[in-house]
Amino acid sequence: MSTGSLYSVGRSTPGPARPLPHARAAVPLGLRLLAAALCALLALTLTAAVFVRSHPGQWLDGVLLPPAQRGGGYEQETVLVGPAKTVLATFGNPTLIAALLGVVLLVGVLRRRLVAGVVGVGMVVCAVLVAGAVKTQLPRPDLGIESSTTHNSFPSGHVAAATALLLAFLLVLPGWARRWLAVPGAAGVSVIAAATMITGWHRLSDVLGGVLLGVTVFLLAAAALAAWSTDQDAAGGSAGGGLWRRLAEAAAGLVVLVWALVVVVPGLAASVQRGLLVAIVAAAGLTMFLVGAVVVLVRSTDFACSGAARSRARPQPSTETRNVS
Repeated sequence: MSTGSLYSVGRSTPGPARPLPHARAAVPLGLRLLAAALCALLALTLTAAVFVRSHPGQWLDGVLLPPAQRGGGYEQETVLVGPAKTVLATFGNPTLIAALLGVVLLVGVLRRRLVAGVVGVGMVVCAVLVAGAVKTQLPRPDLGIESSTTHNSFPSGHVAAATALLLAFLLVLPGWARRWLAVPGAAGVSVIAAATMITGWHRLSDVLGGVLLGVTVFLLAAAALAAWSTDQDAAGGSAGGGLWRRLAEAAAGLVVLVWALVVVVPGLAASVQRGLLVAIVAAAGLTMFLVGAVVVLVRSTDFACSGAARSRARPQPSTETRNVS
């Protein structure tokens, strides 16, 4: 006859081997976003140094967007000037901007992500203020280039605001929705960027700087939210179904982009000069790439910063015991 006792054992019950953690999961999401923000800030600084402060950069800006032959200024000679001015006047309407920021807040409230909504609104305001400060404080030297002026317009406040507004929506929307908003949203930013160049308000470098500024502000804000929240990054834990879904979404986005190039570019080529066409395509390509990179970085991360979410996410101690006889 044997006697047994019931007691807790410190070591775990034998079971299937646990898979090794994904390489990306070993690095916190906040640190990855912060590293990406530093890269975007470096790219913004290099863009300013090359295009604003160097002879080749100023020359390239002038070649792509030469000054008008008649009347002065940089307004391009194309039938698209009128529609471009309409686009800028519409987007620059304070009522429309306030309404869109209100929608960002509303989505944040409905999803119980009020902090993310407030941060999204702050992103847009910050992007506009920083763009204005840089344009005021950054000197544009006279390097003796005939097609260049000393007036600094780097970076574009319109493009920075449009980029930050799009990314503010990506901040408060769920993962599946932000992935589907990325392509039309980036297309909208590209239209605003093209309009600023067609009307002569900004050079190509100003547009690139505006996009990079908006992305930098977003990455810094997302890094702060990720460090504060309790969300787990979905990058390393997806099964095969999640991988196939993302591949299908990427394929659909690529099809839309190729369709847009096939349909839109020939029409642009017939309406604008070659330099302006190159500038528009370059700005649209950078915008699509950076927005897509942002979506990949945040994936399905839900920026929850409430105390309730923290308590739900806190792991509970195991009460498992086993009988040993």
